[in-house]
Amino acid sequence: MFRSSILALLGVCGLAATPAASQTTPRPALAVATDTVRLTLPEAEQRLFQNNLAVLAQQYNVTVAQAQAVQARVIDNPTLYVEQDVLRRRIARPSVPEGTVGSEAIVTVQQLFSLAGRRRAAGQVARQGAVVEQYNLQELLRLLRYQLRTIYYDVYFKQQTLKTYDTEITSLTRTVGLYQTQFEKGNIALKEVIRLRAFLFALQSERQAILNDVAADQTDLHVLLRDATGSQFVPLVNLGRTRELSLRGYSEQQLVDTALVRRTDLNARRAAVEQQNLNLRLQQKLATPDLAVGYTYDKAGSYISNYSALTLGMAVPVFNRNQGNIQAAKAQIAGSRLLLDQQQLIVQSEIHQAYQLVARNDELFQTNDRDTSPFARLMVGIEQSYAKRVLSVVEYLDFFESYKNNLVQLNTLRANRVRAFEQLNFAVGKPVFRAE
Repeated sequence: MFRSSILALLGVCGLAATPAASQTTPRPALAVATDTVRLTLPEAEQRLFQNNLAVLAQQYNVTVAQAQAVQARVIDNPTLYVEQDVLRRRIARPSVPEGTVGSEAIVTVQQLFSLAGRRRAAGQVARQGAVVEQYNLQELLRLLRYQLRTIYYDVYFKQQTLKTYDTEITSLTRTVGLYQTQFEKGNIALKEVIRLRAFLFALQSERQAILNDVAADQTDLHVLLRDATGSQFVPLVNLGRTRELSLRGYSEQQLVDTALVRRTDLNARRAAVEQQNLNLRLQQKLATPDLAVGYTYDKAGSYISNYSALTLGMAVPVFNRNQGNIQAAKAQIAGSRLLLDQQQLIVQSEIHQAYQLVARNDELFQTNDRDTSPFARLMVGIEQSYAKRVLSVVEYLDFFESYKNNLVQLNTLRANRVRAFEQLNFAVGKPVFRAE
């Protein structure tokens, strides 16, 4: 954090120096809404899992697939056929057998039986479909978790950068006011005041651009967490933990091996291949026709009264032996296996790229001095020298710009490094590197 102050009027011109901000004293001047919510990353992830609408919708898809698996194993209902003579009178005919009385009635009950274990095979296919949907849910969570974590850290480091701008703008605004007063007294030239005002306007424009980025990130966080309050999230990050992030102890091949087991998109592909294998077995069993078993009762319409009979029915597999669907199922298996192989190559490539990106960002981070205290102390002397007219306005603003760029670039480097680790976590399929 930075703290600004104005030195006493110095010299014959009575100019005020504005010492550089210290990085240790908290400053509440961050331009965010009064209604703020301090949020840790574990709390944000918990809210994501519980509240995100896309996650809730996908959970219903899992429920639908599980219900379809139950339905696939349900036995078909029996069929009941009833025929009744509604006229309830004797049909005129040349001769009526002795003892024939009342009206005609026919009752038929039939039950369809699936042979060759077709119902069980259909249930296995449906259950595997539920497994695929479960992996799709986990993949959605992986994607949303990555989006949440990257936005969370981006918001934090951008808010830290905004604190730098707030401190410098506050300090420079006071300096401009003092120099405007000295110009009106005829002690300094107008061009010097204009130069200071131009630099102040540039700082304000840069700050506004960052505010716009933070506002967009805040909107994404509200959507991810299903928060309609309009409050501003203030991420709580332990910078010491972020500095401890390291690739030490993790080789690229180890991470690849972990990803081949943990990546939910890969597991979804494997589950899809297994589903296609089960579907092939189902299509092969569908070549065996169903057996229909029934019972028929005829009161007075057969050659004897109260006729009873057992019925059996089955389609004769002469033309349709489900050969087309069987060939289609085999082709689907081959296509699913190719997609699985392709996804494995994608996983290996993503981990390689993410690993190299982390290594480059971490090397740059480790080889640069992250202590800004000497720079801050130097700025105190620079502003005092400018107040004493030892430095020109060009030199002063050059040092001011360098100081600001150093802090902004440091926050950018920190953000890029943490984002690289999060990208590697995303590629592996589990949060191997955590700073919370």
